[in-house]
Amino acid sequence: MKAVLVRHTHIEGNAGLCYGRCDLPLAKTFDAEAHAVALKLPFVPETIWSSPASRCVRLAERLGKGRKVSTDPRLAELHFGEWEGRPWEELRGPAVDAWMNDPWRARPPGGETVPEMLERVRAFRDHLLDRPEKHVVLVTHAGVIRAWRSLAEKRPLAELFDLKIGYGEVVEAR
Repeated sequence: MKAVLVRHTHIEGNAGLCYGRCDLPLAKTFDAEAHAVALKLPFVPETIWSSPASRCVRLAERLGKGRKVSTDPRLAELHFGEWEGRPWEELRGPAVDAWMNDPWRARPPGGETVPEMLERVRAFRDHLLDRPEKHVVLVTHAGVIRAWRSLAEKRPLAELFDLKIGYGEVVEAR
């Protein structure tokens, strides 16, 4: 199987916000960005998977050009729970300090831990690797792409935590 992971395009109004599952609107540059992403794809996708977030689904539909897009919650970004949609600069207190000091074990209130995200990405990756499709595109988020790479490269996710993954970036999946 040959697959690529694609990060969604720019979103509107996200500067300084804690967001993972928030459904923020796409930037006005979406059409041009989606066109640029399509030009970067190394193949015509046979199958397209997407995070359920509308910022991913819209790009997946554009890349699919009429093909069916399947969504899977395992491709969703890390869930920040009660912190979702709030400015990072406003988040204070012991729970925030604990997460900032150890995001691998601490849980945002009402959210998920990084290992929980990694496990759901692992489950989806295993599911996908068992399928017969040859050319697959997955439209998702930076955290999921880092988790996927961690699994594929057999590297601790902590090593990839600071890896920059740009909006609309196309990453070869292994």
